[in-house]
Amino acid sequence: MKAAVHNRYGPPDVIRVAEVDKPSIGDQDVLVRVHATTVNRTDCAYRAASPFFVRILTGLARPRRTVLGTEYAGVVDAVGSGVTSFKAGDRVFGYNEGRFGTHAEYLSVPHDGAIATMPSGVTFEEAAPGTEGSHYALAFLNKAGIRPGQDVLVYGATGAIGSAAVQLLKHHGPPLPRCATGRTWNW
Repeated sequence: MKAAVHNRYGPPDVIRVAEVDKPSIGDQDVLVRVHATTVNRTDCAYRAASPFFVRILTGLARPRRTVLGTEYAGVVDAVGSGVTSFKAGDRVFGYNEGRFGTHAEYLSVPHDGAIATMPSGVTFEEAAPGTEGSHYALAFLNKAGIRPGQDVLVYGATGAIGSAAVQLLKHHGPPLPRCATGRTWNW
């Protein structure tokens, strides 16, 4: 399969399109054929290793993960034997920070990770960029411990994180949603 790869840190021209192995899936994984992805601030920081401390996470001398990309939308191509929440043909979108890999034709993600079925009427190009800002906004709002009756000022509400924070607060109000495990909800 084709993927956008980088084998060294630097400016955008360190990226090249190359043939790489198609990811395999485990019993609890979903294989997604990626139809849309983004290049966002996280990808740019990890590609450039800027700030320098990013190298602690990504590899000191060169990147350990050569295919970047955190946001995606696509179609489920296959599921592991233990997956019941998705099936081949489902239209999905999600966020894959840390594991990366969305700048490729196929992506393997855990079925219980930050992956969801796309709402009807939403295109792949509309769904893919809707996750990173929401992920950070919800994490920050949960960390702040906002409770019912409190007023919240969202400074910088025109960016991805701020606009998502406004929408989450308007739609859910405090307390904000959490995932079934009690951790901060990933969306």
